[in-house]
Amino acid sequence: MADNAVHDAVRGATRNRPFEIAARAGYSISGVLHLLIAFIIVRLAFGSAGNADQSGALATLSAQPGGAVALWLAAAGLVAMALWRVTETVVGSHPSEPGQEHHGAHDVFDRLKSAALAAVYAGIALAAVRFASGGGQSNSAQNSGLTATLLQSGWGKAVLLIAAAVIVGVGGYHVYKGLSTKFEKDLTVNGGGPVITPLGIAGYTAKGVVLGGAGILLIVATLTADPAKGAGLDAAVKSLGQAPFGQALLIAAALGFAAYGAYCFVLARFARM
Repeated sequence: MADNAVHDAVRGATRNRPFEIAARAGYSISGVLHLLIAFIIVRLAFGSAGNADQSGALATLSAQPGGAVALWLAAAGLVAMALWRVTETVVGSHPSEPGQEHHGAHDVFDRLKSAALAAVYAGIALAAVRFASGGGQSNSAQNSGLTATLLQSGWGKAVLLIAAAVIVGVGGYHVYKGLSTKFEKDLTVNGGGPVITPLGIAGYTAKGVVLGGAGILLIVATLTADPAKGAGLDAAVKSLGQAPFGQALLIAAALGFAAYGAYCFVLARFARM
């Protein structure tokens, strides 16, 4: 009985229009952050310094006039999106579309994905609050420190290898979703059209390749006991710059992240919620 009451209360919350609008704002905020990451990658391609990850994007935003206010607003939108993902974890995907829920293994996958995304959005929101309060830290430094700690024990190395496998899997899923245009099923419009579809393909594919690279580097970090290689997205991007034709690869990655950022604005308007 109590479970039904919670289920009904959560579903009722998804019918709250202001809540949905706030959650959609989370997509726009994600779009801004990905565009800032693209900007940082371009700067890296031409010899400037920077962290090509969410912390670098938040630091760039905080350095602008009114940056603290922007970060607090960003945190609010990201929290709303995290809460929306929590509702999807409880009642299933697309809770604003009664009768359209998935069933069986597909439903379990969707709920697990929503739970993971809720944690991701909540983590970025917390980072935004820290940067707004003047206490933000680099993701790459935190990741390297955590990797170094886990490398000191056998179970820690096992955790790192499992995490690396998950990251590679997530990256592969992004590439698959982009190349297969499965992302179009997430939209309320029929067919992506001449603009939305190319943005989705380029964005998901580029982000997937970089995420996969981050996972592979984490495996290397574990096997070679080199925590610097476990620095996450920033390390993966910078490894592109060290490869042959590194500058061209970085520019291609920047264009891909910019495409994903633009696609996030499409999601803010047309995502199935």
